[in-house]
Amino acid sequence: MGGAPSRPVTRPAGVLCLAAMSIDAFHAGDLIARLAPGQHDFAEFFRAQKLSLTIAAWPAGAVDDQQPHAEDEVYYVVRGRATLRVGVEATPVEPGSVVYVPAGAVHRFVDIEADLAVVVFWSPPRARPAGG
Repeated sequence: MGGAPSRPVTRPAGVLCLAAMSIDAFHAGDLIARLAPGQHDFAEFFRAQKLSLTIAAWPAGAVDDQQPHAEDEVYYVVRGRATLRVGVEATPVEPGSVVYVPAGAVHRFVDIEADLAVVVFWSPPRARPAGG
């Protein structure tokens, strides 16, 4: 057994070694296909200690009546076009748009021009309703 002595691998602070962790991978099209067609629907598809993910969809012309949440959210738009209102500000969204919404902020999608599907990142994980 010759050769150089083995050395521990050093990583910058905060970088995790993923070798011992499992990978959870998803395809947005598959997630969307599981939602009820033609109506607003959403489903959680991932939950970890500090993060949860949901897929949500609204048909064109739908009304988004969501209420403020206790969690920070990041929306990643997979398909569709709409405007996201956060407080008094508004921004158009389309596939590829990423928008942060702080916990407690009044927000909703308006002017949903084309069937909208978004991945929502929640931190901390989204609160589940009683019994859910």
